[in-house]
Amino acid sequence: MREVTGRGEALYELDEPALARLAPDLIVTQALCAVCAVSYDDVRAVAERLDSRPDVISLDPGTLREVLGDLVRLGEATGARESGGALVAELQARLDRVRDAVAGAPRPRVVALEWLDPPYAGGHWVPEMIALAGGRSVAGEPGRDSRTVSWKELEASQPEVVVAMPCGLYVEEAAEQALARRERLDSLGAERIYAVDAASSFSRPGPRLVEGVELLAHLLHADRLPSPADLGWRELTPEVRRAGASG
Repeated sequence: MREVTGRGEALYELDEPALARLAPDLIVTQALCAVCAVSYDDVRAVAERLDSRPDVISLDPGTLREVLGDLVRLGEATGARESGGALVAELQARLDRVRDAVAGAPRPRVVALEWLDPPYAGGHWVPEMIALAGGRSVAGEPGRDSRTVSWKELEASQPEVVVAMPCGLYVEEAAEQALARRERLDSLGAERIYAVDAASSFSRPGPRLVEGVELLAHLLHADRLPSPADLGWRELTPEVRRAGASG
């Protein structure tokens, strides 16, 4: 992907004839990540050629607050303003419940790995999710891009908890990626190491990020919050420790 984008080539292309047949009134896209979706400029160019002349909305949130704000924008754009506002109120109430549940608890040092080869520290809304869940992000910065880090830098950050959330992967895929680098993870010295369902509740800026906050709160403070139903996660600590001991 780096090679393709480095040459200025697109990773995706739009099926313009199919879009013409569909004749949309609205196209929702994003310009946040060139790896995740078709280029925003390409979407605009195609939209201008369609007979239906659709509106184009680009959702590019950098924080959880902006993610919730985009839900209001979508509600307005689709004629469902009240529904959008009601959804945001419901999600905010859930976040408030998490915040209240972890109030006063110790805040463990957390590293969230958005990728593992090379390691990426999760940015954008992920550090904010960690803070709401009662932890401290010690690698990624809130509202900033995810960034590449060295294993040495991660070790120096002295994490107590490591959460493997490779972008777009589900929990078993995330666990596989993490365990393939178990010696590296063991070198960080964390007390607990988890793999989570990043594709559903961490990578994509939508309502299910709130589930991700609820899960993080359970992983960091299991005595205060239950694990969300139907949201996958897996503790990898014993397997990582065995690898370190055998090494």
